[in-house]
Amino acid sequence: MRLLLPIFTILIALALLVPGVTQPVLTLEGKIDKSKLAQTGIEMLADEGDRNTRNLLAMASSMLGLDKLEGEISAYKKTRSIWGTVTELATNKNYIVAALVALFSIVIPTLKLLLQLVYLFLPENNIKRLLGLTVQRISKWSMVDVFVIALIVAYLAGNADGQMGELINMHAQLGNGFWFFTGYCLFAIAASNLIKIEPKHH
Repeated sequence: MRLLLPIFTILIALALLVPGVTQPVLTLEGKIDKSKLAQTGIEMLADEGDRNTRNLLAMASSMLGLDKLEGEISAYKKTRSIWGTVTELATNKNYIVAALVALFSIVIPTLKLLLQLVYLFLPENNIKRLLGLTVQRISKWSMVDVFVIALIVAYLAGNADGQMGELINMHAQLGNGFWFFTGYCLFAIAASNLIKIEPKHH
């Protein structure tokens, strides 16, 4: 049956969208080098005192081996999903950005896939043509969901950068949500290509 493949593709896209939105998209971790942290602490203390204090602190640091500390300690860690970012933006009173992220990454993709599903089951009539026209209009916004991921990555990175100084070594890691969302995007594109929407007859 020729409808089977597009229906199957839409259902997979919907199934991937749920974890794509709710699973972590990105984890940012900031680590501080122990010896660098100790050195900064000593310099801050030394700035408060005179030259003798500075020499004393340098000697104490060397005796205690603070200048030879190895390894890193975790100072910052944030993991966010698309939905987590929406709720965080809303909590921080960034309501417009939160609404836009929710609209383009959750509402429009879900609506488009469900309308495509309904379109496939409708017999040829004016309602089907009208629905086809609606799907085509929604499809014009279909690439925005890809930019939403970029927005979240930039938001998290910017947040971390604002809270951290030069001491921090930032490490970013893509989460499962990113791969699920990427899968959704690919299957959504495939579904759109499989569904032949007839142009509206005048």
